[in-house]
Amino acid sequence: MSASGEVWAVLLAAGSGTRLAQAVGGVKKQFLEWKGFPLFWHSALTFSKTPAVKGIVFVFPPDQLEEMRSVVAGLDGADSLGMPFRVTAGGRRRQDSVFNGLNELPTGCTHVLVHDSARPFASAAMVTGIIDMLQSGMEAVIPAVEVTDTIKEVEGSVVSRTLVRSRLKAVQTPQGFSLPVLYAAHRQAEQEGWDVTDDASMVEMAGRDVHICAGEEGNVKITNPEDLKRIENTGRTIPCVGWGYDVHRYGEGRPMVLGGVPIPGGPQVIAHSDGDVLLHALSDAILGLFGGGDIGHHFPDTSAACENMSSGIILKEVMIKAEEAGVEIVHVDLTVIAQIPKLSPHRELIRKNIASVMGLEKEQVNVKATTEEKLGFTGEKKGIKAVAAVTGLKTFS
Repeated sequence: MSASGEVWAVLLAAGSGTRLAQAVGGVKKQFLEWKGFPLFWHSALTFSKTPAVKGIVFVFPPDQLEEMRSVVAGLDGADSLGMPFRVTAGGRRRQDSVFNGLNELPTGCTHVLVHDSARPFASAAMVTGIIDMLQSGMEAVIPAVEVTDTIKEVEGSVVSRTLVRSRLKAVQTPQGFSLPVLYAAHRQAEQEGWDVTDDASMVEMAGRDVHICAGEEGNVKITNPEDLKRIENTGRTIPCVGWGYDVHRYGEGRPMVLGGVPIPGGPQVIAHSDGDVLLHALSDAILGLFGGGDIGHHFPDTSAACENMSSGIILKEVMIKAEEAGVEIVHVDLTVIAQIPKLSPHRELIRKNIASVMGLEKEQVNVKATTEEKLGFTGEKKGIKAVAAVTGLKTFS
């Protein structure tokens, strides 16, 4: 085998999944749909996002081999891996399936990752860490996490001894190996009749050192019916921020309204809608939370329907869009920039009104006002502007 240093992955999807069969109508777990793709494809996509992995060997049930060749080709056409792949049939035991996969690896491969397709949550960062340790000279590297339960060894229904928990680890995949070392271990296992549950055990029995790296608590295996909840409800919630900006000129036009609150004695503003510069900036910021464009797109100033439209309506419309996009708004920070009028008498009412319209607590809304030290068009009392920063939580399914 060449010493080029190529790393390939063998992705095992040949199991029968008997423990889950009844719960999922006979569908093998590696073929269960999640986020629009079968489980095995999610692991393939993770490998494709890891630059050090150069290719993948898929191992499928022998009776579905030709069908799965077409399925993989179709998946790659829809969401390309951007790397070479091969498809082969599995064997009677897990170790037979792995050995079949090893025999499909190209001559340029020197290291291999063996991964169970029923672990779709493994991260690219963990895969990279395993490869780094292999390339530093280690022959076998496996991810593992702490064991939190006390483990008993039993005979029948009687405990024979309690194992020392500090010396125990729960092992995961992918497991990484020097290909010559793993291949030789499989040959020895075949000759001596070993029956193992993972490749690391085989390498250990062959007298080689197996090193541990940090696994991931989320890298769980879909095995039992209750595990299905992990793929039925795996939405991620991440923070998002939207920023908005708006400007209006002073002049004969519409009475000043800020945050839905009339400002008696304030300069009139020139605007197509009601000219509420603060709510316009706020609405733009909300659209920014989920990539929703800007209010000019949704409420163009060329539209007769938007003539004199209340900015409160605009705000409520964009809030509906945010909710449909899976965004929860948690904080609003607003700043009005103007030389005139003075906003301190109105600030708390504006804050209270915006909180009420948005269904937020008053503490979740902040309203500030400042001048630009008589500089620019606001300093020359020619207009008013506002900026808004909105923080939200977006849930991804």
